[in-house]
Amino acid sequence: MKIAIIGAGNLGLSIAKGILNSNGATTMYLTKRNLSEIQDFERYGIVTVTSDNRKAVQNSDILILAVQPSQLESVLADIKELLTEKHVVISTITGFSIAKMEAIIGAEHHIIRSMPNTAISVGQSMTCICSNEKGKKKIELAKAIFNRMGHSMEIPEPQMQAATVICASGIAFWMRLIRATTQGAIQLGFDAKEAQELAMHTCNGAASLLIASGSHPEAEIDKVTTPKGCTIQGLNEMEHQGLSSSLIQGIAASYEKISRIQEGQL
Repeated sequence: MKIAIIGAGNLGLSIAKGILNSNGATTMYLTKRNLSEIQDFERYGIVTVTSDNRKAVQNSDILILAVQPSQLESVLADIKELLTEKHVVISTITGFSIAKMEAIIGAEHHIIRSMPNTAISVGQSMTCICSNEKGKKKIELAKAIFNRMGHSMEIPEPQMQAATVICASGIAFWMRLIRATTQGAIQLGFDAKEAQELAMHTCNGAASLLIASGSHPEAEIDKVTTPKGCTIQGLNEMEHQGLSSSLIQGIAASYEKISRIQEGQL
């Protein structure tokens, strides 16, 4: 695949690393104004770094847009005359709808929106994807790209805001839960480094167990709760203190906020 990543900032470079480390490209163009920050990527041999977005588009088939939201409109306007039937345009920009992209470059192009999260830098992103009518033919291609860096799911575009909360903001929510578990472990006598190691790997194990087994979380909880045991005692106290309800309320509050931001952009 001939891939161009337009906007090689933190997210763009994380995507580039994921693709390169999995041998997912035959050639790759990385664009950025300050080339000194990405020059080292040319060590891969198949990578060209440039500040010329048009050059990158002309030499690539798959365009992954990872610029700042305020820059996307001008970037699309600059490259639209170069787009051909072969190009697949994949946006990673939050809040920029397919309709707005179609208004700039036309609905005849393969347009895909994606919502990865920061775990993409370690190949563990949960990425949600949607497309315009033309782009449906390229959905499997987009999923194949992002599956190299974690897991992907196709969803309707109206659910992209919710996906942003669950998957992108969700990283922060899980980090806070891991931090709380770490603090609890310290209170029980572990030093800070040990406590965080215990919390991180237990969290990773829980998620991995569900992924591998396909089980419902409650089914796995039942396996470690015994009558009058310490696990059910702890779970019940957490629920009495509002663990589940506060998490759900936080997710809902985050969604309300992103909805207000989106309404302001329309």
